[in-house]
Amino acid sequence: MTEQTTETPAAPAGTVPAAPTPAPQAPEPPSPKPPRHVLRAVARWTAAVLVCGGLGAGTAFGITSMERTDVPGLATGSDSRWDYPELSLPALPAGSPRPYSDGNVAEIHHADLRRLLLPAPAGATVDKKLDGGWVSTEQFLSEYVKGKRSDITHILKDSAPRHVAARGWTMPDGTSTRIYLVQFNSTAFAQYFMDSIAGNGSGVPLVGAPETLLDEGWNGAGKVERTASYAYDEAKPYGEAQVRQGYLVAGDTLALVVQSREGKEGTESVPFHQTLILQNQLLG
Repeated sequence: MTEQTTETPAAPAGTVPAAPTPAPQAPEPPSPKPPRHVLRAVARWTAAVLVCGGLGAGTAFGITSMERTDVPGLATGSDSRWDYPELSLPALPAGSPRPYSDGNVAEIHHADLRRLLLPAPAGATVDKKLDGGWVSTEQFLSEYVKGKRSDITHILKDSAPRHVAARGWTMPDGTSTRIYLVQFNSTAFAQYFMDSIAGNGSGVPLVGAPETLLDEGWNGAGKVERTASYAYDEAKPYGEAQVRQGYLVAGDTLALVVQSREGKEGTESVPFHQTLILQNQLLG
């Protein structure tokens, strides 16, 4: 009788023989969980780091990632942010597009300009003169030093503004805010006005701020695409109050944001930048 042998077939060329299956090992004992009080402390510190990470990239992502019809206000935090109400864009006339939609090449704001003004934050006392309604160009010009008003008047005549809306308020710490929205007949006129008052790299001086400088802490965070933002601070030494000013150019509309506060402490950059960001979002 012939002895039969069984041979294992050779693996096809170009393949790697399977490695032998290792013997199962006993699972490692789970590492002990940290106490609950440690987990709570880590969570608190993580939240603090996220908040203190700045109003720039984090805030910009939080706003611009939302639907444009539901722009959230930024809650007050440990970094002096103000508690704005939840924001939403106003309804448009039937058939009218948003300023940066494909059907609006001219980038015109068809919404009521007054509805695009940033509302006052919680705890604010609203300025009765600047209550969110229409104001005159004279009221707008009153923010600038007297020696420059005639120049700006000529610029406004050349650029033909259509409407001016404004809102103002004062916070419990004495910080005063005024926001003006100036709507022009075209985007070219809005940009022409901005170039005329900031052509030398610094904004035209405001009342109480005879000399202004670029705000080095402002990086344009949170601005809507295709809009422009500029921020200025009063040069030291300050007078009775520190004055900050910011400009936003969005299509046919220009915004002026002014914040001032009397005393040695002056204004804080965080709420000023926060206000610029949110007003920019409403205009975009």
